Amino acid sequence: MPQHYPFSAVVGSADMSLALVLSAISPEIGGVLVRGEKGTAKSTIVRGLVGVLPPIEVVAGDAFSTDPAERPDAPTEQRPVRLVELPVGATEDRVLGSLHLEKALAQGAAEYEPGLLARAHRGILYVDEVNLLHDHLVDVLLDAAATGRATVERDGVSVTHAARFVLVGTMNPEEGELRPQLLDRFGLTVEVAAPRDPALRVEVVRRRMAHDADPEAFARRWAAAEADLTRRVAAAQALLPDVVLDDDVLLKVAELCAAFEVDGLRADLVTARTAVAHAAWHGRTRVTVEDVRAAARLALPHRRRRNPFDAPGLDEDLLDDVLGPEPDEGPEDDPDGPGEGPEGGPEGGPDRGPGEQPEAPSQSGPAEPPEPAAGADDTPGRPDPTAEAPEEPTPQPTPQPTPSPAGAGTTVAAGATYRARLFTVRGTGRGESGRRSRAETDTGRRVGARPGRTGAIHLAETVRAAVPHQALRGRAPGAGGRLLLDADDLRVAVREGQESNLVLFCVDASGSMAARRRMEQVKAAILSLLLDAYRRRDKVGLVTFRGAGAELTLPPTRSVDVAAARLEVLPGGGRTPLAEGLEEAARTLATERLRDPRRRSLLVVVTDGRATAGTDAVARSRRAAAALAAAGQAALVVDCESGPMRLGLGGVLAAHLGAEHVPLAEVSAGALTATVRERVA
Repeated sequence: MPQHYPFSAVVGSADMSLALVLSAISPEIGGVLVRGEKGTAKSTIVRGLVGVLPPIEVVAGDAFSTDPAERPDAPTEQRPVRLVELPVGATEDRVLGSLHLEKALAQGAAEYEPGLLARAHRGILYVDEVNLLHDHLVDVLLDAAATGRATVERDGVSVTHAARFVLVGTMNPEEGELRPQLLDRFGLTVEVAAPRDPALRVEVVRRRMAHDADPEAFARRWAAAEADLTRRVAAAQALLPDVVLDDDVLLKVAELCAAFEVDGLRADLVTARTAVAHAAWHGRTRVTVEDVRAAARLALPHRRRRNPFDAPGLDEDLLDDVLGPEPDEGPEDDPDGPGEGPEGGPEGGPDRGPGEQPEAPSQSGPAEPPEPAAGADDTPGRPDPTAEAPEEPTPQPTPQPTPSPAGAGTTVAAGATYRARLFTVRGTGRGESGRRSRAETDTGRRVGARPGRTGAIHLAETVRAAVPHQALRGRAPGAGGRLLLDADDLRVAVREGQESNLVLFCVDASGSMAARRRMEQVKAAILSLLLDAYRRRDKVGLVTFRGAGAELTLPPTRSVDVAAARLEVLPGGGRTPLAEGLEEAARTLATERLRDPRRRSLLVVVTDGRATAGTDAVARSRRAAAALAAAGQAALVVDCESGPMRLGLGGVLAAHLGAEHVPLAEVSAGALTATVRERVA
């Protein structure tokens, strides 16, 4: 069994370590969401956490890790806390459990086979790239985390079992955000980033290389620090029921949540529970304002998002206004501290304040003993820098597109967004589950059945397939007894739902579009369509054309936040190379089809239809449009032409593309509804 990197050997990212430990002390907090760029040790520290958690008592041989207190007469055994990893591509029956097929076929017994939630009971359920998980699975996980139970009603099985676990999700925001209502269900969230201090990076590499060279020796070196943390976590868990949350402190929690204008009361509950766990972690039996401050920094930032383009964050000035200024840090009397680390200095466990970092180590060895916070990512074949959480997360700056030879152009802010119409890809696809176009998916209404051994069983069709073979299998006509089934009889349900698509925007940023009022409307329309793509779980990309050429401003991504940021700084001006824009879009779409053949795409061309750059510009643009139509590319032309005298070139382009033609003013769902009502009246 591979040796995980020790939790106490990683460097930096104190917020992440603190959030994980507090959730382990008090699972009722609701789990942790870790946001960070790639290679910031998110997986390493989560896997290392189980190494410092105290073992648990369970009923011997029980598949559900039942607490012996629920069955006092049953024999017991002690085992380590489990870390159960949930793959992004897992099916619902694998998560919840389902009919045990082998026993059903061999013995005719309808027996429940536990899923991952049963295995994770009283442990940690870890979902890497949780933002890529199908929505219905995220709902299942969060409902189980909130209620502490999982219910299975499928395939003739009716089971309810306990499922209390610490849910930990990690994600890279560049690959897309979680929906706000799902984001709110995570108790705590932290941001991680790679350290910028070269000395810290050197220490990370030194420790990672030492671990990879001899994992067992490295683990022995940190064994004392791991044992100290285990004792401290156990002491905090034992102390937790005795911690007192006074009414005046609870009032501070309520004032804080009201001041930050968070929705609902979940923030109040999570902040209060986190403050209690923080007090227990420090060995105190009474919650203080500083416990509330530490809890707020973990529980409130992600609840401040009002729309998908808002970055999580916390206003430190407002925090100080409600709780008072933060006291100067000094040595704290901590009787339950973890003691000495293997380097001979005091081991700095995850009790540092959020954002506080260790001193930079010297080249000869660590000047500050290790902290359980972040480490080199242990994914094979990837670089392994560690994470360091900033005190207040800020979005990364977005590079401005390179100006074309025609000039730098001007940048115009977008107008107000609105609810956009739904535009879909015609036909029925088989792509990833989403909310845009029709497709065969794992969820949705049942429309048929097919042979197979994975997925939800269609019982009626399975029986119907088995009936003609009963005589050959030795069952006499009219005889009683069970139906004789074979694996080839199995039929799984074919369901029709909705899929997500790739929405590629091809945006005209030329001089004819650069009029301030028009560009405001164009950007508002694109932002509105981006919001719609976010809600429907689509990937998005952005091609822009102006001056003498076109560029892929944003390669296809799940992050509409990045797309919005690139759009915000999009300059306008110059001629209109429409043909080059369509050709660049065709190349991008062809590349994406090779990467993900199942995902269908929708090309959204935002233009007034003019083509003025280069020789024979109009003919070349029409040839490029016809080539896309011949390839069967689904497309939409958002016609930005305005004014009393119109050439109708957007409609001509839509005809060559075989695309739907929509005037800019009709992108809004509200505007379309008003037009229909007016015409009906």
